[in-house]
Amino acid sequence: MISSTAIIYPNVILGENCTIEDFVVIGAVPIGYDDELLQTIIGDNAVIRSHTVIYAGNTIGNNFHTGNKANIRELNLIGHNVSIGTLTVVEHHVSIGSFVRIHSQSFIPEFTIVETRAWIGPNVVLTNSRYPNSPGAKERLSGVCIKEEAIVGANVTILPCVVVGKKALIGAGSVVVKSVPDGAVVTGNPAKVLKSISKLPYRF
Repeated sequence: MISSTAIIYPNVILGENCTIEDFVVIGAVPIGYDDELLQTIIGDNAVIRSHTVIYAGNTIGNNFHTGNKANIRELNLIGHNVSIGTLTVVEHHVSIGSFVRIHSQSFIPEFTIVETRAWIGPNVVLTNSRYPNSPGAKERLSGVCIKEEAIVGANVTILPCVVVGKKALIGAGSVVVKSVPDGAVVTGNPAKVLKSISKLPYRF
């Protein structure tokens, strides 16, 4: 089902059984790009909720879901079974693996890598510039890497170049200033290793 109020540009290829709600925009071409070269592909069974904007040049797998008013910039690679929450912003040149959940009002800047089955809580802010607005800052951007099955709690801020290890857990409200080992539980500002995830009373 595609709403009559949605705007789907000619450069968009939609899979089967997609639901596109009211006032969605898919395939808008950013300034400076050629309309004919920037194709947008979205797989089967997508549910794109109202007022979401997906720019051109994205390749998105099957079973993709967005919350209302999600904003996804151009030239991203997004796997299967990905969910991006309400009011979340995904900038350009981002890689998101399959089975990733990004909750509401998170910010995922350019050059971020989020690997398979990672989980990002609400209001998380990832960053990619050590010295914002300094001369040449745009040329020195370096995104965060969230490794496979890592969990990032609500209201976490992660600084540029940080790698969050496989199956690591970042406690809510933490500010992560350096890379996190695989399987570590970190918390605080600045975040420090508290224990191994294997010591928690839950199985991950």
